[in-house]
Amino acid sequence: MTIIPAIDIIDGKCVRLTKGDYEQKKIYNEDPLEVALQFEQAGLKRLHLVDLDGAKAGEVKNWNVLEKIAGHTALQIDFSGGISTEKSVEISFNSGATFTAVGSIAVKNEALFSDWLIRFGAEKFIVGADVKEGKIVIRGWTESTTLTVFELIGRYKTKGIKQFFCTDVAKDGLLEGSAIELYKKILNQHPSIDLIASGGITSIQELDELRQAGCDGAIIGKALYESRITLSQLNRFI
Repeated sequence: MTIIPAIDIIDGKCVRLTKGDYEQKKIYNEDPLEVALQFEQAGLKRLHLVDLDGAKAGEVKNWNVLEKIAGHTALQIDFSGGISTEKSVEISFNSGATFTAVGSIAVKNEALFSDWLIRFGAEKFIVGADVKEGKIVIRGWTESTTLTVFELIGRYKTKGIKQFFCTDVAKDGLLEGSAIELYKKILNQHPSIDLIASGGITSIQELDELRQAGCDGAIIGKALYESRITLSQLNRFI
């Protein structure tokens, strides 16, 4: 299972939200590159970089942070937040993203996203499935839909998408545990996908449980920043 530390960006700074609420913001570091370098020095190979300003605005805002981290580390970066046009996809890849993670457009404009898959290659995209009370939420978790996570995954795995990450918004940033039962249901219904767990992960033991459940990766944020999980403890996954 691949461990993927998260850096969420607002105003160019490394922050974490609680339950996706922009009003419940905590700044952890003024320099995201400094944080990324710590992850790389610990032996981690991948990074989940989220442009929260972009997610809220519907267009990429913090591409310069992506460019800076990509230019000074060898981390594989999956970048998300505000990917809404072909130009924003180009900005993402030109700024150094290995993968571009898409949520809102995958839900709201299937035809446009399908065009991107053909032009750039489906293997370069990750579909982000953010779930609240069983239904997909988009635009930085500010807009609800009637689509279920099972429907969204089913729609895009047939188009060549292999990687999906799923966040239960109700658990994100609370350090109360991840949505492991939801992940088991997803993998039971869609066993061929690479499912990346995200949100609420609290302990090393929980990472072991997610691996046993069949998750291909796990995104860790607040647990690292609050030292519930230390970088040295992650050695068993490297």
